[in-house]
This record gives sequence, structure tokens and C-alpha cells, in this order.
Amino acid sequence: MPPRIHCVRHAQGYHNLTVANHNMHDPLLTPFGEEQCRELRSSFPYHSAVDLVVASPIKRTIYTALIGFSNDLASKDLKIVALPELQETSDLPCDTGSSPEEVAREFRGKPVDLTLVQEGWNSKKGKWAPTAKAIENRAREARRWLMSRPEKDIVVVTHGGFLHYFTEDWTGSNRFQGMSCTSISPVSPAAGLTLEALPGTGWANTEFRSYSFDAGSGDNASLVETDESRRRRAGTEKPLTKEEMLNLKQTAHSTWERHGFQQKAEPNYQVQSKV
Repeated sequence: MPPRIHCVRHAQGYHNLTVANHNMHDPLLTPFGEEQCRELRSSFPYHSAVDLVVASPIKRTIYTALIGFSNDLASKDLKIVALPELQETSDLPCDTGSSPEEVAREFRGKPVDLTLVQEGWNSKKGKWAPTAKAIENRAREARRWLMSRPEKDIVVVTHGGFLHYFTEDWTGSNRFQGMSCTSISPVSPAAGLTLEALPGTGWANTEFRSYSFDAGSGDNASLVETDESRRRRAGTEKPLTKEEMLNLKQTAHSTWERHGFQQKAEPNYQVQSKV
């Protein structure tokens, strides 16, 4: 039986504080972000079931996993598997990962498995390009990899923008929660920036939702949010129709492209082999 997936957005990073910090390369968590991780550790209800933790190799996601799931890692002798397919969507410095050597230095001595973090994973080219097609492909690869795992309850720590591709749920993608590095304060009218105009994500920092795999989705390995998860975050709110979801997706794509968080096309794009 395919595993249950618990998706988590990373905690607050320094890139979330101001537009200027978008130019920070692979920024770390803020002290408040670390506190968010400790709150996640206290509030997450499925610790006893977790048997695998997977994270984007970007530093803020690995640290979110290390702090938020520290007890699981220690008590069950687990290592966080860093999966490059889970990296954020844009090619801004704040959404671009570090070299394998730098990631290895940063997490030396910590329970992190970097086997899958190979040279070029942070190139933002080809398979890793910030285009809708490339991101959709690697989101599918990540889901298929997870579906094939023998574990039963898997935590996936990743990014606000990517989570819309990964879950294929575009609810809130027009909401200003801060798509990775777009959570800014203050907004600058002089620069033409308004909350309504900026890209968004429906995922708050350290928000978690739980999913099962859709048995009828074939190789796409689509996810379906569990009833319990949906009630926890949305109450009795009615899910969107397929047409409404498609409209939200198209709006998100055009908005992210307009603001430079996604490219319209990648020349000579080729699908590389799966993880």
C-alpha cells in the first residue's frame, strides 16, 4: 500500500523579511523560524507513525526538518533524505541551493543523507529549470519516488511555491503568504509592489497537510488530501471544482512569470532520468 504523505512548508527564513534579502543565496532560518520549528515539533500529531523524513536540499528546509522532527530522527535512528526534486521553483538566489560540497559542510555530523544531491542539482537548467513544464515534471518524479517507497508515513519538507505543483492544489496561490522569497515587509508602493500584485502561496510557514495517493492517477501519482487534514485547515469549506483549480493554476503561472519567479520556456528542455 502506498504511503501517507505529510507535506510541510519550511519555517521563516531571512529571505522572508525584506525584498533585499531575495539576493541572499540559500538563506538560513531566522530565530523566529527556529521557534516555528519547535512549535511544529509540539503540534504535529503523527510523530509516532513517521518512518521517513524527506526534504529539499535547500538549507532552510533541511533545518526545518532537523528541528521540527528531531525527536523522530533520534528515537528511530532516521536520517533526512535530501531530494533535489523538492527544491523551490524560481532561480532567484534565495531559491537556489548550494553546491553538494557546501551542503555537505553545512550538515556534517547531522542525520542527513545527501546521496541524491549530485553536481548540477542547483543549476536551474534543464530538468531543474524554473519553467512550468520542468517543475511539473520534477514534481511528478518526486511523487512517483515517494509512492514507490516501502515506508508508511513520510514527512516531506519543501517550499510554498513548489507545494502547489507537488499537490496539484492551487488553492490560495493568489494569497499573499509569501511564495518562498516573496514574503516581504514592508511592501513598497514606490517600487510598484502591492500585496495584491505579488505572487503568493496558500501555505503558511511550517503549515502541514496530509495526503494519500490517488489509486486511479496512474504514473502521475497524484495526491489527495485526507479528510482529517482538510477539516483541520478548511473546516467545512467546499473544495474547488477541476475547472476552478485549472483557472487558479493558469493565473498562478502567468503571475509568477510576470514577476520573474518562473520562466515562460526553457530552450531544448529534455526530461532527465528519474531519481
